[in-house]
Amino acid sequence: MNQNFLDFMRKYSGMRMAVAVSGGVDSVCLLCWLAQIGADIVCLHVNHGLRPNAEIETDYVRNLCERLGVACKIFYWTGDKPTSGLESAARNARYKFMTDYCHENNIRFLLTAHQSDDQIETFLMNLARGSGLYGLSAMRPETVRDGIKIVRPLLSVSRSEIQKYCDDNKIKYFMDEMNSDEHYTRVRIRKNRHLLSERLGISDARILLAIQNLGRVRDSFDEYIARIVPTVLKNGRAVFFDSFLFDQTPDIRLKLLGTLIQKIGGDEYQPRLNSLSVALNNLQHDCKFTLGHCTLRRLGPRILIVPEGDRTSFRTRHGKTNSKN
Repeated sequence: MNQNFLDFMRKYSGMRMAVAVSGGVDSVCLLCWLAQIGADIVCLHVNHGLRPNAEIETDYVRNLCERLGVACKIFYWTGDKPTSGLESAARNARYKFMTDYCHENNIRFLLTAHQSDDQIETFLMNLARGSGLYGLSAMRPETVRDGIKIVRPLLSVSRSEIQKYCDDNKIKYFMDEMNSDEHYTRVRIRKNRHLLSERLGISDARILLAIQNLGRVRDSFDEYIARIVPTVLKNGRAVFFDSFLFDQTPDIRLKLLGTLIQKIGGDEYQPRLNSLSVALNNLQHDCKFTLGHCTLRRLGPRILIVPEGDRTSFRTRHGKTNSKN
């Protein structure tokens, strides 16, 4: 068993947790390791009904949990499926099933099996997109989704070590055929990533070190933004003078605006970097536009952000409206 995993899990000792298990090698290994250390877990498995072997994989996960003495909850994604964006819709449905279950059963932590190769691939995908700090710092060990803390205890464990553990211990797992489909950018990166090391001397360890360094900078930004956002966010809307936004450094400016839009609009994610850049440019002048289910307005030196559809009026200290929709 990997020492990095053991060190990571110490802080969760004695806590009730859910673990997402698809039947693939990463999540099967995570389930087995958690059972081996005696973690208080329930396995959550979502059958999307999208592959011929879906029911076989569901039966295997159920039987594996029975052998390990782990409680197991199976969800079925039924009904009409979208004709486009199916992968994203399936992911959202999966998280909705699992976070709802966690809320209903008073479970605060949901563990997923993202590992270090996933982390490197995410970094390279975002690098290809020209992402900024937040994209290049890739996945965090802990995030929050729908009020549940998503925990990734395998981010310091390689895919090869995980697979070797399962193979050496004759633990069965399933391979997703999408993992070999080169229509997907992630798959193309996975199959050609070795060239970075072999031809350029850029090792996986160096990429992971860069991600960790970027992550520390990102965390510093987040701590600062978390302190200042409440000063302008009141009753689900934000009103502030332009200096509050434009006196910040460019990177903080982008993240600050994105955070306000996310909190007010209620979306799971912040708008993309290019959309935020356009919004900041617009806010240099008097304007009114929508982004991320919010309406943003500038009038003179003041900026207003409200949920889309709400009134976009500025009020004086005495409560009188001095500009209207």
